[in-house]
Amino acid sequence: MADSVYKVIELVGSSTDGWEQAAKAAVDKASSSLRNLRVAEVTKLDVHVEDGQLTYRAKLKVSFKYEGE
Repeated sequence: MADSVYKVIELVGSSTDGWEQAAKAAVDKASSSLRNLRVAEVTKLDVHVEDGQLTYRAKLKVSFKYEGE
């Protein structure tokens, strides 16, 4: 197996349905523009409250295979 390098970025996904859906939203959006996603690690969960409405937020570190020069 050849040596590999991975880049790690932070993303925040949000959803009114829950934290799992917030994390999925972030990964789904990232996968539309990034190739070779490998790992998504949830690093923080919180809730935004506005006018009594909750928005669940999940902060993730997402890694993908680095293909740069």
